[in-house]
Amino acid sequence: MMTDRGRPSSVAGGLVRHIPVLLSEVLTALGPEDGDIIIDGTFGAGGYSRAILEAADCRMFAIDRDTEALANAPALATDFPGRFEAVLGRYSDMESLATENGIEAADGIVLDIGVSSMQLDEPERGFSFAKDGPLDMRMGADGLSAADVVNTFEEAQIAEIIYVFGEERRSRAIAKAIVRARAEAPIARTGTLADIVAGVLGRGRDHTKHPATRTFQALRLYVNAELEQLAEGLSAAERLLKPGGRLVVVTFHSLEDRIVKRFFTSRSAPPQKGSRHLPDHEGKEFLPSFQLLNRRPVEPSEDEVRSNPRARSARLRAGRRTEAPAKKPDFAGLGVPELRRTGSA
Repeated sequence: MMTDRGRPSSVAGGLVRHIPVLLSEVLTALGPEDGDIIIDGTFGAGGYSRAILEAADCRMFAIDRDTEALANAPALATDFPGRFEAVLGRYSDMESLATENGIEAADGIVLDIGVSSMQLDEPERGFSFAKDGPLDMRMGADGLSAADVVNTFEEAQIAEIIYVFGEERRSRAIAKAIVRARAEAPIARTGTLADIVAGVLGRGRDHTKHPATRTFQALRLYVNAELEQLAEGLSAAERLLKPGGRLVVVTFHSLEDRIVKRFFTSRSAPPQKGSRHLPDHEGKEFLPSFQLLNRRPVEPSEDEVRSNPRARSARLRAGRRTEAPAKKPDFAGLGVPELRRTGSA
């Protein structure tokens, strides 16, 4: 659930470079070549973008919904003049963002899903239960915050969010404790919420995992509509890629990986044949729009996990675009939870 797109530190001479998760594997799967147009849909601290620009004389178009992340973009524009540009936006809108910037099709698209280290390490962004800060969790500047959810939503709705997006079996007990606590005072800090959840769950047997992990994950996914964004982004990438173009996706959580796996599986399945019960569609409707580049997800090596523990849950899946038309989005088929939403994400 957390990416290591890295947290750049300012030093004399510019930003400290960092090593993103599965970097060499991403480059291998993406295979950038001179003259290519590549889209980095989740720019973060720019680790993938920089490595891709160094690997080939290509043009890079980067997107991020976080204004603080885009503060890193000018350094790349200076280092790679005429080859790099970045815009503020969501990768789910990459089709319109690319068109507005003169890009009709791409040779490669890379997505690194989830919260970045840069966001996680800054308490004022409100993502971490380990560092007390305002209970925010928004990747962008708009929409509901996590504090809005826990302080204004009905108990049943809070429980559903924690159960669906956090896969937390004690979601009802946690929601009840949240409602009881907010009756005394609004829950405004990450530390306060973490204490409330820990008070319900205790420490348990797994001392390496904070009891509030699932609840924080659930609120973050809900506030930022991350799973819906992922499904929309995959469909947008399918429409944007040229035949032969490659889509590379790195996820950090089973809910995200499940959606990516189902997307590639549904797009790479062989044409279905008709039967006397099902009329033949001549293969046109079911032709695969992707060829899988790896049957099983690529995982980080032991050395990478040892040097960067945040990489331990990373999974990489990739596919090569065929000439078949893009398929209609099917969010339910991809496993995107259907949840009643209040406000905008």
